[in-house]
Amino acid sequence: MEEEYAGVPAPAPDLSALLIGLLKGVLYRESDERSWGALLNLQSRVRDYVAVLNLELVLDEAEGYAFLKSRPEPPDDDPAPRLPRLIARRPLSFPVSLLLALLRKKLAEFDAGGGDTRLVLSRDEIVELVRVFLPEGPNEARLIDQIETVVNKTVELGFLHRLKPAGGAAAGPASFEVRRILKAFVDAQWLADFDARLAAYRSALSGAGSGKEARDA
Repeated sequence: MEEEYAGVPAPAPDLSALLIGLLKGVLYRESDERSWGALLNLQSRVRDYVAVLNLELVLDEAEGYAFLKSRPEPPDDDPAPRLPRLIARRPLSFPVSLLLALLRKKLAEFDAGGGDTRLVLSRDEIVELVRVFLPEGPNEARLIDQIETVVNKTVELGFLHRLKPAGGAAAGPASFEVRRILKAFVDAQWLADFDARLAAYRSALSGAGSGKEARDA
């Protein structure tokens, strides 16, 4: 007889492996077709189990990814007790937020053009996307290092995937695939809010530049 907890039967081995994998991170169809097929068959049971943990399943069959996220918090006037978050929020620095917004816009432009479904950018292309928004400095190498730190953080977060050099070469120009899961995290409202912040940031940079010119004159 299956053991039950909170009215939910104990998971079968395949379901257990699937749940553990989702708790560890994003599941991509292209990376694990077996688990992806299992998820499509068992998604209703997955939703039941993760609901006990105050989580919900985000599944995009068209884009081929799935992940778990915390359920929205109840309004302040809701008397229900607030449950602790299993998946912690991670505040992002401005440069990382900037890169995510720029990559999301690039992905929207790419999709509008049709054609390939994979957006691949070179290291230099990503550097050029970001550098125009960062304050200019006398040390070009240091600026590039700062941008590469942001790129590495974005790879760590799972929104960029570092590709192996073509032809199996030991070294070569770095290139990155923009993960389509970015669309689930950066929606139109987020972009609109960020555009307002970016406009203010540009204005501040412009003011700082004008002040520098005045001092240099």
